[in-house]
Amino acid sequence: MSEPMNGATAITPPTLYIEGPAFWAPTLPGWDLARAAFREEGALTDPPAKRPSPQMLAPAERRRAPDTVALALEVATAAVAASGRDAKALPCVFASAHGDLGINDYMCSTLATDPSVLSPTKFHNSVHNAAVGYWSIGTGCMAASNSVSAFETSFAAALLETATQCAADQQAILLVGFDVPAVGPLASVTTSRGLMATAFVVSPVRTERAVASFDWSLEPGPSQVPALHSPAAKVLDTNSIADALPVFEALARGSTAPLRLPLAPTMSLRLLLHPLD
Repeated sequence: MSEPMNGATAITPPTLYIEGPAFWAPTLPGWDLARAAFREEGALTDPPAKRPSPQMLAPAERRRAPDTVALALEVATAAVAASGRDAKALPCVFASAHGDLGINDYMCSTLATDPSVLSPTKFHNSVHNAAVGYWSIGTGCMAASNSVSAFETSFAAALLETATQCAADQQAILLVGFDVPAVGPLASVTTSRGLMATAFVVSPVRTERAVASFDWSLEPGPSQVPALHSPAAKVLDTNSIADALPVFEALARGSTAPLRLPLAPTMSLRLLLHPLD
């Protein structure tokens, strides 16, 4: 425990562990490629991939699934496989700044012009928790799930939620973050370009699959997004889930420098990552 503050005893959050990092972007479709590029040891994929094709979906579902679902399921599947865990028993936290902005634009424009032609499928996929719903159904997972949205601090908020659940319940949690481009009038109020998705499992104990540990705490005071170092990460910085990039870049580079991920203008999530052999 830390020193008492204002008559109360502050409890230091426990060290947690990261398993199975997964990453997808059109120019870096996979964690191995992303890790090399973030370490400035590899190049971007050319031509870029169009979108992932998650094999957990049947072919017809795969074609109908929106980009948000395809992204989320691709990295979630990769992270769980790399962690060696059972998806059916793994609670999860999914994060997206806005959900599917393309479908939201379609919904708004159709409702404004001709509501009678609104697509039931698109309506079904418009809800913010659509991706985690697909995941739960596809894996048969009955564990708790959560869908987090916090504008441009969505990954940090979801990581805090994941770490808190993991520490409180002493149970591993899958964390998935993803976002897609803003289109139509929504693009004038939010900036998001390209496709990007990230995932890993947070564990309360070290296992043979753990790649890093991290200490975490809330830090008051003015917040600022951590600087990115690699050209590959900087290229992706316009996606709404880009607040995940400092974490994944640090994992790739083995950095132990403190990371302060903004949660609000005057609050950050402070992380100390420690790579494991």
